[in-house]
Amino acid sequence: MFDFAHILDDLESSDKHPVKAYRDVLARANEQLKQAFFDNQSVNALVKARSDLIDSILDHAWRRIVIEESGQTACSLVAVGGYGRGELHPHSDIDLLILLPRKKKHYSASSIEQFHTFLWDIGLDVGQSARTVKDCVYEARHDITIATNLMEARLIAGPKDIYDEMRKATGPKRLWKSRDFCKYKLKEQQNRHHKFYDTTYNLEPNIKEGPGGLRDIQMVGWVVKRHFDVDNLHELVEHEFLTENEFKSLIDGQEFLWKIRMALHYLTGRREDRLLFDHQHTLAKQFLFTGKNNELAVEQFMKLYYRTVVELNRLNEMLLQLFQEVILLADRKHAISPINPRFQSRNGYIEVTSSDVISNNPFTLLEIFLILEQRSELRGVRAETIRLIRDALPLINDEFRRDAYCRQLFIDILRQPQGITHELRRMNRYGVLAAYLPEFNAIVGQMQYDLFHVYTVDEHTLFVVRNLRRFMVPEFYDEFPQCSNIMCSLDKPEILYIAGLYHDIAKGRGGDHSTLGADDAMNFCLRHSMNQYEAKMVSWLVKNHLLMSMTAQRKDISDPEVINHFAEQIGDKQHLDLLYLLTVADIRGTNPELWTTWKAALLWSLFTSTRQAFRRGLNKPIDQSERISRTLSDTRTLLHEQDIDEDKVNGVWSNLTDDYFLRYSPQDICRHTLAIIEFGASSGPLVFIYEPEDTGGTAIFIYTTIREDLFATITATLDQLGLSIVDARIIHSRDDMTLDTYLVLDERGKTIRDENNLSVIINALNKQINSPDITADSVSRRLPRQHKHFQTDTEVIFTEDKNNNRTIMEVIASDQPGLLAKTGKILQQHDIHIQNAKITTMGNRVEDIFYITDEHHSMLDDSTQSVLRAEIIEAL
Repeated sequence: MFDFAHILDDLESSDKHPVKAYRDVLARANEQLKQAFFDNQSVNALVKARSDLIDSILDHAWRRIVIEESGQTACSLVAVGGYGRGELHPHSDIDLLILLPRKKKHYSASSIEQFHTFLWDIGLDVGQSARTVKDCVYEARHDITIATNLMEARLIAGPKDIYDEMRKATGPKRLWKSRDFCKYKLKEQQNRHHKFYDTTYNLEPNIKEGPGGLRDIQMVGWVVKRHFDVDNLHELVEHEFLTENEFKSLIDGQEFLWKIRMALHYLTGRREDRLLFDHQHTLAKQFLFTGKNNELAVEQFMKLYYRTVVELNRLNEMLLQLFQEVILLADRKHAISPINPRFQSRNGYIEVTSSDVISNNPFTLLEIFLILEQRSELRGVRAETIRLIRDALPLINDEFRRDAYCRQLFIDILRQPQGITHELRRMNRYGVLAAYLPEFNAIVGQMQYDLFHVYTVDEHTLFVVRNLRRFMVPEFYDEFPQCSNIMCSLDKPEILYIAGLYHDIAKGRGGDHSTLGADDAMNFCLRHSMNQYEAKMVSWLVKNHLLMSMTAQRKDISDPEVINHFAEQIGDKQHLDLLYLLTVADIRGTNPELWTTWKAALLWSLFTSTRQAFRRGLNKPIDQSERISRTLSDTRTLLHEQDIDEDKVNGVWSNLTDDYFLRYSPQDICRHTLAIIEFGASSGPLVFIYEPEDTGGTAIFIYTTIREDLFATITATLDQLGLSIVDARIIHSRDDMTLDTYLVLDERGKTIRDENNLSVIINALNKQINSPDITADSVSRRLPRQHKHFQTDTEVIFTEDKNNNRTIMEVIASDQPGLLAKTGKILQQHDIHIQNAKITTMGNRVEDIFYITDEHHSMLDDSTQSVLRAEIIEAL
């Protein structure tokens, strides 16, 4: 397709300076290759063509500089690594080895240096080493990466005899015998996969190094070459490691990843193997995805990517297991033990007893995973059986799904005391889960294009089930003791596993995924002979799986009315227990950075308060006067232990309103009271930092004279310090003082305990409250790179809280520096009082709740709401 012979002619006839001449021909040839790529020519041909182009350039330069100018003919120029395989992307490294003769007098070091410098001058990104054969042997013996590169060596110019000597001296008969090589490479891949959390589903995947990426294909090629001394991956078919269809899947997957990689190189103008958010939209458009059926074009593109690498990962798993049998276990006698008439164990791997077992008994497509759960000594599925499973997937049809025994097998898989997570993941990897549950098939590889969900929907779903399972495992008890205690008391934990499996099953369909998923869950349960109560419980959990997290994070759970209403929605203790467990598992499975001690404490507080409401009886809700009386009594007990003058306590409390005693715990009130008494009549603000019980955050208590700009000043200061505000309580006293508490977390979502950091916060707040110079617009907190790709339309929503005679304002917007301060400043300008604020940041999106009143301490009227909405939207 590409004939670069004319390049040599141009170089020979050019009267330009050599550097300029070579640069020009390289530029023209590269432009030709680039245009061919955008004209949708075969990426396989383009990768080979660029390698051929560089061969021509290097050969010509070698002859001109090393041979013609210096007269040296004893050295050989050798391509190694990816270039040695004849694979070059636009900005890939060009790895070269210059093979030197044994004696230095037979070559000119200066000509080698001149050649290297010339390549850099003409714009080639070259990695070059110069070694004798003896050097190569030494380096390869001590570094398997060098041995691997030399294994892919290809002669470009110079004598062949020294090249052949090197290949022989570094081959498997001399060093890194195929067994050692295979063993080391398996470990190398395992370590590499761990760096990517052993998942193909990273939102910004590395298409080369990640599981299922190009490196996995290269890994297979290396082992094949080392053991069979071949250069062609098709030898996998010849040696019966792959079928022709599987080989086609391998090559098609490689071609797709090559296409992405080449597009990334052209898009960025550099070597780039990360499929960052910065590039995903552009590539989706370039690859002609248009978006349909409630999916964005970028989501369709990424779904194809994920499904491709999952298949490549499966082929890699199957091949490496076969390699282990053929290479690592070749001299061992096969240990075969029967399991049942259909299955046996061979060297610790389960396999069918004959090739027609699955076709004659389709139910074995589920039975095999149940056996793996029941027999922990089994290490996995033998490669040939994996192939048979994949080939037999069409047997999982409507008749299969209606079969009572198949349905029982699936339920039994979810009822086992161990192995559920491993086998559901394996079922997903082999395609069995998606075949048995067509509704699950729709979410395989389905990404949610935001920074809140860091996994695809199917991967998130299986993480949720895994998290639920961990509550049952004794070795993980210390992670969530409360959850483990509740989980271990359940008679039928499979109810939760099914709810976890279905809670997001309807994502991407359009409409309310909770409602649609609840219908799917109900149908599943009834199909699988669960009774009406169990089916309704699972369906209810799916429909309400967001209720507890939304209540905890968006409502004032210190308000008895909120707790009582939530308890009415839940209904009873059993529903509360199950929903609590599902909520914790769901949040932990959404994004590793989302779960904080603050969030854990918030959910636990809601859980315990609701449980108390059930014990008291929903027809006997606690009223405000009863709660205040109990709080005062408990606080006096705590203060009595401190031996504090009761008159001083009464002096502080006489200025505090009922709202204060409703919003704080006795422990908090005790701390505040002691601090205010000690503060006395001192001028300036009191800034006091402590760690409240069971909140998982750091409380900053500020006692100072009421000032209109205080909220904006404090939030701007804390934002500038890189702290995340998760809760704010602002209560005014009768003597024109304000008692404000901000619950904050550090940049890692942790409690702040370092004394130096605490001092910095106190000093900064004192300074700013006394003479503010930080404004919302001057906050310079840097947002993560990814945020610029996800913009959220700003919304301001008002609802009435009639029980407390206040308005609830919800602000939804893109995260940005100074957001709270900007909002606070606007509220200040309209004499709006903030009583409470709950701050929620989900990736790039914030959902902040403000409990506010007008200057008369009443709910806001419609006209005020309209003005605030317009100004906040404009400001944000």
